[in-house]
Amino acid sequence: MVINIRRAVVGDAAEIVRLRAVMLASMDEAPPAPGPWQESARETLRDRLAEPQDAMGVFVVDKPDRPGELAAVAVGTIERRLGGPTNPSGLTGYVFNVVTDPGYRRRGYSRACLEALLDWYRRRGVRKIDLRASTEGEPLYRSLGFVPTTGPTMRLNLPPAD
Repeated sequence: MVINIRRAVVGDAAEIVRLRAVMLASMDEAPPAPGPWQESARETLRDRLAEPQDAMGVFVVDKPDRPGELAAVAVGTIERRLGGPTNPSGLTGYVFNVVTDPGYRRRGYSRACLEALLDWYRRRGVRKIDLRASTEGEPLYRSLGFVPTTGPTMRLNLPPAD
């Protein structure tokens, strides 16, 4: 079976956000509540997909039986950090939002989208790529060469400014 992968376009923003909610539900074991985050995400996608700089890679597979709907997506960005011994250029990729619609799983769609994203990184000289894996996504990532990192991950969520 041939899987048709394509670059996302501005008109895909709503479907990508719908699939993002599917991914967040699988990671948090509960669907995210609807809210302003969705419009903000759609706006960010519309802006980033329209940029000529190409700093966000978004690859999708359309549902073969439902025109206008997406079956799968993989999204990644490139950040320029300070270089170091293992990454002299400082270019670092971050993969997020890899997900397949539940009714279209086990067909290789997420793998195809992620492989297209990894090729996109290679063409841009990115050699270090990070991601956060869900339990169900971990076998896919390992099969593509991702390994757990050694350092502890920490996070600070600042409250909104008054």
